[in-house]
Amino acid sequence: MHKPTSLPIRRALISVSDKRGIIEFARELQQMGVQILSTGGTAKSLREAGIAVTSVSDVTGFPEILDGRVKTLHPAIHAGLLALLDNPEHEAQLREHRIQPIDLLVVNLYPFEETIRKPSVALDEAIEQIDIGGPAMVRAAAKNYRFTAVVVSPERYASILNELRSNNGTISASTRFSLASEAFVHTAHYDTMIASYLVGRVEPSRLPTVFTQTLRKDFDLRYGENPHQAAAFYGEFSKHYEKLHGKELSFNNILDLNAAVNLCDEFDEPTVVIIKHNNPCGVGSASRLAEAYGKALATDPKSAFGGIIAFNREVDMATASAVHELFSEILVAPGFSAEALALLQKKRDRRLIRQIQEKDETGLDVRSVIGGYLVQEPDAQRVDPKSVRVVTKRQPTDDELHAMLFAWRVAKHVKSNAIVYARADRTLGVGAGQMSRVDSARIAVMKAQEAGLDLNGCAVASDAFFPFADGLMEAVKAGATAVIQPGGSVRDEEVIKAADEHGVAMVFTGVRHFRH
Repeated sequence: MHKPTSLPIRRALISVSDKRGIIEFARELQQMGVQILSTGGTAKSLREAGIAVTSVSDVTGFPEILDGRVKTLHPAIHAGLLALLDNPEHEAQLREHRIQPIDLLVVNLYPFEETIRKPSVALDEAIEQIDIGGPAMVRAAAKNYRFTAVVVSPERYASILNELRSNNGTISASTRFSLASEAFVHTAHYDTMIASYLVGRVEPSRLPTVFTQTLRKDFDLRYGENPHQAAAFYGEFSKHYEKLHGKELSFNNILDLNAAVNLCDEFDEPTVVIIKHNNPCGVGSASRLAEAYGKALATDPKSAFGGIIAFNREVDMATASAVHELFSEILVAPGFSAEALALLQKKRDRRLIRQIQEKDETGLDVRSVIGGYLVQEPDAQRVDPKSVRVVTKRQPTDDELHAMLFAWRVAKHVKSNAIVYARADRTLGVGAGQMSRVDSARIAVMKAQEAGLDLNGCAVASDAFFPFADGLMEAVKAGATAVIQPGGSVRDEEVIKAADEHGVAMVFTGVRHFRH
């Protein structure tokens, strides 16, 4: 079958919702001798700009009806888009019905995605933004890319015009194929947005029968976790963060940034979190942010070197002065005072990130595995202090309870097996990611001792139950006097008995926080 290598553009149909650059694009097409067909609002805009336009209604011999719901759904349009011009029967049928081919289709769709982002958008409003004729034309032109070029993005206008200028008013086969692939991505994304919105209203469960997700590439990354891995960010980074200074972010930077912000958002009081390799190496709270930073750093100053630091308040000059001396990859905060920003920008490579809005807990946690994806709700569970159950003879003091709750909020963000020693306003030792809970307890003690911190009278949190009393005993030996854990082990009674024998107060939350 003959495959034309270049397609002369003599007739174009333009119908766009996003009108960025369309006047300039259409004007240049007209100057090249291209006949322009158009519909509704697009035709009006082009005419007002002095561009000659043939109405689609004049081509079809049928008016736009049903408030514009029906205008391009007509054989005179779709045959012009779908005809195989190297097929004699198709050519004969076009002549018989006086239909002319459409060489170029320029269409983008009703703003459904933008509409459903509006707070409390009504269903009827969303439904009216479901485009019917647009996707039908886009799919038709893309299917027939050998004889019809289709453009769905204003970003493509400049390159298309350049190609038409340099190729005698023609578009190459390779460009048409590329445009067709973009067109099907465009309609797939559009339909996925509609399906996700409607399914969300039909199925109250956040885990639907069919899981659909489509994201646009936001930017390429230098590489993935390692230099031999390609990587990119998909989504809307700028919706949540603004980079104020420093080098581009890496794959690992973004993972650690996410971990730091998620943990920092657990606290209402001024708090500082230091993250290294997706685990907290220090968390501190205080009335002053600089003091909170000092507490966080004191937990593990050695590991804090080269880490990511998150603040849940604007960084002032006192805090910036304290942080400036430490080498850190990223500082992320709701804002930076002008003088703090000026100081922190003196280190060229340090990234300074402004958090624009708090994390969205309505999204899903998605991970790829062999054969598919694991999808779960985010771990947004928080423990009400009034809901914890004291299981030992001794009741915790108020200070111990506050320390336990502080440790518990941190343990939720530590890789399992997770053990966290803390006081009411700071971490003292973190044991993360060990295969044995006892080893995690020992490592946390070792880190505290290296930092010269006193564990006597502290609280300890375990992200899951102690399967044996040995993990508890490591904490007791280190000086812990209060323990918070989920409970639920078949040996709970053994662990409770050991706590009672050593005068330790222990509470059960009934909630587990595994983090794999």
